[in-house]
Amino acid sequence: MPDSIKTAIVTGGSRGIGYGVAAKLVGEGIRVAITSRSLDSAEKAAAKLNKIKEGFAIGIESDVRNLDAQQNAVATVLEKWGRLDYFIANAGVGHFAPIQELTTEQWTETIDINLTGVFFSAKASMSALADSKGYFITISSLAGTNFFPNGTAYNASKFGLVGFSQAMMMDVRNAGIRVTTIMPGSVATEFSNHQPSEKDAWKIQPEDIGQIVSDLIKMPARTLPSKIEVRPSMPPK
Repeated sequence: MPDSIKTAIVTGGSRGIGYGVAAKLVGEGIRVAITSRSLDSAEKAAAKLNKIKEGFAIGIESDVRNLDAQQNAVATVLEKWGRLDYFIANAGVGHFAPIQELTTEQWTETIDINLTGVFFSAKASMSALADSKGYFITISSLAGTNFFPNGTAYNASKFGLVGFSQAMMMDVRNAGIRVTTIMPGSVATEFSNHQPSEKDAWKIQPEDIGQIVSDLIKMPARTLPSKIEVRPSMPPK
């Protein structure tokens, strides 16, 4: 029988927003499996998390573009810990270029990771989340409602993810599964080859998104904030 300690999967959890969420959850006594396309990156991040609370994190190699890999990640968590309570679909990629220059490979990778990958994550986890009356959280972006030049692929993926998340929410809420999409603005991460520095102090920090996830899962089960837009409170003028 599974014990009472709750568990989570965070895709793309080896750095950035995913790691910030994972660190917050582990700090609050939730076991976390972080996935990455790189097993080495996943295991190194899990080792850091286990310094927060020993034995509360594992790293799993999993590419969200592969349904079998996502199913294996869920199966690994169920085999090790006996339950899955929270799934944070965070893995994402960004390619930014005018439509004339955007390659078919960049388009395909963006849609496959940012949108189809979340579909595969949902398909892999729904049964376990139904058993636990759990929570599925997607990390979208303000780019899911605000379009911009050079954003054809990224906008398409994030607009699609917002729509997917909200429709899925309506599909599964009567089964006791809650679904929320979090839509951050500028976050201080390594996303799109950016290197965070002191100049990013005005931005949302990864741990801030972790706090939002923590607050969501503590909400009374009768209450569902289904879509949350998050912005830096004091951006540069």
